Amino acid sequence: MAVIAHLPLLDLTVEVDGLAEQIMQSGLLSTSASRDAVHIAVAAVHQVHFLLTWNCRHIANTTIFRDLQHVILDAGYDVPVICTPEELL
Repeated sequence: MAVIAHLPLLDLTVEVDGLAEQIMQSGLLSTSASRDAVHIAVAAVHQVHFLLTWNCRHIANTTIFRDLQHVILDAGYDVPVICTPEELL
């Protein structure tokens, strides 16, 4: 925890809500994965370069990534690299 204690918390903004809603409306994630859509949206809106996650079902899912890229790009945001910590290393 000491290693990440200095990192800033990213705000949930209107832009984040809008992108998360677009992700959910795309049908790429199940209705139970709305929090996962918010995680992706926060990373994209705040221009995070890497989104590290162990959630391979909804976030680091290569099956949906290409379509997810289109949703994010069409909304006007850059797509973060989404991967597991293991993949990053």
